Amino acid sequence: MTVIEISSQDQFTELTSVSNKLIALYFHTPWASPCIQMNKVYSTLSDSSQHSNTSFISINADNHPEIADLFDVSAVPYFVLVRNGTILKELSGADPKEFVTALNQFSDKPQESQNSLASNVPQPEPVSSRQAGSSSSKSPSPEEETPEQLNARLAKLTTAAPIMLFMKGTPSAPQCGFSRQLVAILREHQVRFGFFDILKDDAVRQGLKKFSDWPTFPQLYIGGVFQGGLDIVKENLSEDEHFFEHALEEANNAS
Repeated sequence: MTVIEISSQDQFTELTSVSNKLIALYFHTPWASPCIQMNKVYSTLSDSSQHSNTSFISINADNHPEIADLFDVSAVPYFVLVRNGTILKELSGADPKEFVTALNQFSDKPQESQNSLASNVPQPEPVSSRQAGSSSSKSPSPEEETPEQLNARLAKLTTAAPIMLFMKGTPSAPQCGFSRQLVAILREHQVRFGFFDILKDDAVRQGLKKFSDWPTFPQLYIGGVFQGGLDIVKENLSEDEHFFEHALEEANNAS
């Protein structure tokens, strides 16, 4: 069965209302490299005759935050297996074997060995959702990073999405009032954004203060250019209601 890419919340509701059928939900973003690799895995599984009775649904978490929030998605790739409106299994990360095992567990009939479908697929590491990076086994620990390496990592993180928010917590669970307010502003203006939870990485938290020459959080970057914190974003919006669009255009033109 072909992967169905969700284009609207109404379509999602219709497709997930089917009775007595296993439904696989795959939340992804186009800019997260683990998702690029997992796209191939997901497509391969959907085309397999062993999984012909399963509906494979793909949801861009950036385009449909309201659907992602229903399942409290805070990291991509993220998988949910559903039947008859009941969540059977949730998986965060990009381990093909783990996902195939879950499919086998809840499918109507025995499936072929998980290794035959996943063994030749590189296993990417999880990336925080609509989030540009958290801990990675390949990333150096803070003790191993030189100032130059940290700055290079920060430069990469600030450009991981066209609009990047460095905040305390996640959009679905902010850990401070200022971060909560800025998330609300971005959503009110229907802005697609990536985020990084600074509470998960103290090296980023401390390094970004020097990188941006700004001591507090949240911090907003557009096109890799630091825009400011909550008060400055509010001030910019009061002067220009299309501030986000204009700042992104300016950054694109400068690149």
